[in-house]
Amino acid sequence: MSALKEAARQAVERHAEELIGLSERLHADPETAWEEHRAAAAVPELLDRAGFAVTSSYLGLDTAFLARSGSGPVRIALCAEYDALPGLGHACGHNLIAASSIGAALGLAALADDIGLTLEVYGTPAEEGGGGKIEMLDRGAFAGADLAMMVHPAPVDVAEARPFAVSHSKISYTGKSAHAAAYPEAGVNAADAFTVAQVAIGLLRQQLPASARVHGVVTHAGDAPNAIPEQSTGRWYVRAETLAELAELEPRVMRAFEAGALATGCDLEIEPESKPYAEFRTDETALGHYRANALALGRTFAPPGQAARMNRASTDMGNVSQVVPAIHPYIGVGSLPATNHQHEFAAYCVGGTAQRALLDGAIALAWTGVDRSMAGRGTAM
Repeated sequence: MSALKEAARQAVERHAEELIGLSERLHADPETAWEEHRAAAAVPELLDRAGFAVTSSYLGLDTAFLARSGSGPVRIALCAEYDALPGLGHACGHNLIAASSIGAALGLAALADDIGLTLEVYGTPAEEGGGGKIEMLDRGAFAGADLAMMVHPAPVDVAEARPFAVSHSKISYTGKSAHAAAYPEAGVNAADAFTVAQVAIGLLRQQLPASARVHGVVTHAGDAPNAIPEQSTGRWYVRAETLAELAELEPRVMRAFEAGALATGCDLEIEPESKPYAEFRTDETALGHYRANALALGRTFAPPGQAARMNRASTDMGNVSQVVPAIHPYIGVGSLPATNHQHEFAAYCVGGTAQRALLDGAIALAWTGVDRSMAGRGTAM
């Protein structure tokens, strides 16, 4: 192991207690997309104390930040996610993502001047459906980075991200209320509109590509059983292998919602919750470095199969990967049979196995940053 990588490891491990504490604070205090005010303040604190220049409310986004250190020619961007899931807390482990990226930055900062690095840590809100990284990209974030990285918790370790492209839509129907027993014919039932739409989507699925996914939830469909519901709302996702395939598929799904409006007489409003998330374009050289570094730390990558399928989960990091070289590996927390977006998985995102994943992820990312920097300088490791 090179002296540089050993120095990075030691720097991460010196901050181990603080990194674990940060992860546990986030886990105990989950905040959902665009509401991560406490997290956005807490996550960069370690970097601020280590001499990073921290910009809060970065690019006009209240819960985003940028922390910068070094002035070398090779620019490494580390992404810290910290939003939680409604009703499930940190059941996707974003508390670990944030702490791992902060740890990697601290590890690399210890030798940035020696290896010609500029470090940029992006606090990226609203990954869970809000498209925070897309908003940041549109405002100029990540421009010119040589490599963008993060590591995501999963049941098992998987090196390569292969996420679906996805669109997120808010669906709203407006009908007319009426007494459900005395004057039902005077009502226009907004809840029935969703029933029609979901039946149409169910029938459509037999004609969709095997890789397509269409799913959602009705978040409101009336207030009293004796009143015809006049308002109903829901959130729906459409996923496909690529943005190009998504552009062909999504209008077919939207016609199912139009069918609900037509059949019931309701008015329909479809509102995108963010720009679509893209498929991932992996930087193969950086991924090779990460894979070797993780193996050197004693990690074991899972074979293809059900346990490894978290690498298909959509992410706005895919959009970043379309602009700059990027990797998005998954690190296991030993949760099986529990998997992401389950209460049981959230419980695995704290404790001994999670702590090991946090530190291993931080070190593997830091070592990958060393590899990229030395390659950029034409130096063999």
